[in-house]
Formats: sequence, C-alpha cells, structure tokens
Amino acid sequence: ISASMSRSAVSFNAGAQTPAAGAFAALAVGFATLFMTPLLYYVPIASLAAMILVTVISLVDVAAIKRVWSYNRSDFAALALTALLTLIQGVELGLISGVVLSITLYLYRSSNPHVAVVGKIPGTEHFRNRLRHQVELSDKIIGIRIDASLYFANARVLEDKVNSLVAQYPNASHMVLLCSSISDIDASALESLRSVDRYLRDAGMQFHLSEVKGPVMDQLLGSDFIATMSGKVFVSHFLAWKALS
Repeated sequence: ISASMSRSAVSFNAGAQTPAAGAFAALAVGFATLFMTPLLYYVPIASLAAMILVTVISLVDVAAIKRVWSYNRSDFAALALTALLTLIQGVELGLISGVVLSITLYLYRSSNPHVAVVGKIPGTEHFRNRLRHQVELSDKIIGIRIDASLYFANARVLEDKVNSLVAQYPNASHMVLLCSSISDIDASALESLRSVDRYLRDAGMQFHLSEVKGPVMDQLLGSDFIATMSGKVFVSHFLAWKALS
C-alpha cells in the first residue's frame, strides 16, 4: 500500500470511497502474490504498463490545457515546457524549468506594460483608452494611464512614451498621469518620474498626477518629488480635466 499516483487513480476509477479500499487492495495483492504468481508470470510488462497508463491518463486535464492555450500563449509555453521536461528528464527538472520560464515571462510582461492615452467618455466622469472607446480629448491636456506598477524594469518605457506623446501633441501644455493602476513606485521609477518632469518643464509643459493610491502617495510624500514637481496631484482624473481644460 502506498501513496502512488497510479494506485490512487486506479482506486478512484474503481469507485473507491473510503480508506478501506486500500486494505482490500492489499489483501488482493497478497492473495495474488501467494497463489496466482504462476498464472501471472507470463503477463508482459508492457501490458501492465498499459494498464497503469490508462488509469494515469485520466489525471491529465485536456480541457484545462485547451483553456490555457486559448487564454494566454505564454502561460501555455510554461505549462508545455514543464510537462515535456517532466516526461523526458524527470519531475524535478520539469518543475524548475517551469518556474524559471514563468518568472522570465512575468518580468518580460511587467517590463513592457500597457500604456494608454485616455479621454473622457461624453456625459460621464469616466476616462478610457482612446483606441477602445469614443472619447473627448483636449488639445491642452495629454492624459495617460500605465497599467502596471513602476519599477526599474519598466521605468524607461514611461519616459519613451512621454517623449513620443509630446511630439504628437505639440499644442499641449499639461500631461496628467492617471495612477489608478500603479500600486508601487520604486527608487529607479521615481528618478524616471523626475526625468519626465524635467523634460516636460523644458518643453513648456506641466506634469500632474491623478488618482494616486494611498500607499503610493505616502512613498511620494516621503521624498521631495511632490514638493518640487511642476504640476499638482489631483484626487480624480475628472477634477484634473476640469481644472486644466
């Protein structure tokens, strides 16, 4: 009697409902070993392996694999690599490779966050991506939203996006960073925000923040960024839109 995955699958498929199934299985194995060995001696090992595979294959959730494939290809890549190396090299190497690939993919995604230019939905106080919704835009204000926390790996992305938007909107005099999706700003990202503020100041623009979360605001207040930035911090993006338009 053991905790083998294959034996657990056999018990499950046989309809076992209590631990007593293990005891009965042990008795059956003991009886077969003592009295039926001559009859089973010539049963090919391949047949026994096939019996085990038939029971173990029920543990593979094919539907879940299909869902991962259709939902996120990078997650599927980690799943496929883990399964493949587990079959070829063993469980330990398969799990390690899956964890390493998952961390690598996470770092890649977080270092290339989605950045959107937002505008006001007519008749509301809500702001959405201009590429996905019909929104009102202001010639004076560039509203942007970055959908990730800011840290050393993606801070440069924000700087590059700001430079690009300033070139696209030469008549703008304000840039407002919508911070509703930012849960943390590390020291490297803070320096990038300072660089953005200096760049906009040199371009004759003001840099503002809106909808800053409490913990993030505490971090910013702990530095001198809020006191020295060219613009203001607004409770909501709508208030920034009204004040600056």
